[in-house]
Amino acid sequence: MHDIRWVRDNADAFQERLIARGIAADEAEATLKALVEKDEERRKTIVLVQEWQETRNRLSKEIGQAKAAKDETRAAALMEEVSRLKSDITTAGEQTEKKLTDQLNEMVASIPNLPLMDVPVGADEHDNVEYRRFGEAPSLGFTAKQHFDIGEAQGGMDFESASKLSGARFVVLKKGIARLERALGQFMLDLHTGEHGYTEVSPPLMVRDEVMFGTAQLPKFKDDQFRAGAIVGENGEHETISDGRWLIPTAEVPLTNLVRESILSEEELPLRFTALTPCFRAEAGAAGRDTRGMIRQHQFSKVELVSITTPEQSGEEHERMLSCAETVLQKLDLHYRVMTLCTGDMGFASQKTWDIEVWLPGQNAFREISSCSVCGDFQARRMQARYKPAESKNTRFVHTLNGSGVAVGRALIAVLENYQNEDGSITVPAVLRPYMGGLERIEVGA
Repeated sequence: MHDIRWVRDNADAFQERLIARGIAADEAEATLKALVEKDEERRKTIVLVQEWQETRNRLSKEIGQAKAAKDETRAAALMEEVSRLKSDITTAGEQTEKKLTDQLNEMVASIPNLPLMDVPVGADEHDNVEYRRFGEAPSLGFTAKQHFDIGEAQGGMDFESASKLSGARFVVLKKGIARLERALGQFMLDLHTGEHGYTEVSPPLMVRDEVMFGTAQLPKFKDDQFRAGAIVGENGEHETISDGRWLIPTAEVPLTNLVRESILSEEELPLRFTALTPCFRAEAGAAGRDTRGMIRQHQFSKVELVSITTPEQSGEEHERMLSCAETVLQKLDLHYRVMTLCTGDMGFASQKTWDIEVWLPGQNAFREISSCSVCGDFQARRMQARYKPAESKNTRFVHTLNGSGVAVGRALIAVLENYQNEDGSITVPAVLRPYMGGLERIEVGA
């Protein structure tokens, strides 16, 4: 969410960064004009209400003076005028101001965050820029299979049963592969809490509207979410129960909102949270993409990293978070690259994003396994999350960051494809063996 005062005072910069985001110049200009006009209308109403309040206060004093002078006629006229002003202040003034403020907030809430100046300008993923890479693609010595072929041959990946249970984009994991997924999640949590200093959290998986709004999943991306409490009417259309809650699309949502509507002390920052949770996404915009396998699921597990910092800390914390996520893949000895997302490929709430893309031999391609984003005070303004600087009486908005540390399902895919053997077995990465009871290899059917 943007500070309308900043927008007014930095109109050219605001419009320029919207255009860098990929918004057409005429649309960016119209957006800016609409914001300024709505804010000017709101500010005029505030000034008018203040003038009415000052007049009411002055006339209230004159009522006392008229009564002291026993001028009942003037006192009655003044009381009538004060009563009218009170009504105008409430109806024509304060109610109008609230309506205009709500309209302005709704307009501001629909505008994406502005990219930092060092973010490459581009239209889509083809304009992303490689930042660094780790390792080399493995030489397997045989034709690599994709993860779903490996998993089905193992008897540990069952898409048919999942389809009967829940429909498309679900999977049932069994046997050694189910154990391997569990091991990956436990390994990541232990790494981030034990070596990286994150506090482990087990958050609710269902949250309120205002929590989803706080991290900017609502209102713009409501069609990408699942909401509990939907019922089917007689005509087959979905109706939504008013108190229904949203299934979290990522633990970023509850973890970041832990500081909503609060004022922290500067000494508390940075706060670092991590959680391993199921995530639920409708994938409304992914029709026809990755329809086979586990790449794009309605339900998946992910280890999330969230940081709450001061503005001065957020840039360094972004680098730190990326390094923490990279360490997961380095310890698994997986080849990957880090990409700086261009302005047209970033998420709605992000100022700058690095994607980690892991190498998948079965696809002969890099695929995203983590995104690490700095959001500035964009989410904090929506959540009303502030802190009190040590040497100041005024509060400031915190900065928020989030990243995958990493997506467990995609890490499972990467291990299956990079550690596959020609006979269909899977070598267990050394770092995971303590979580697998010392098992070094998952044999077919085991």
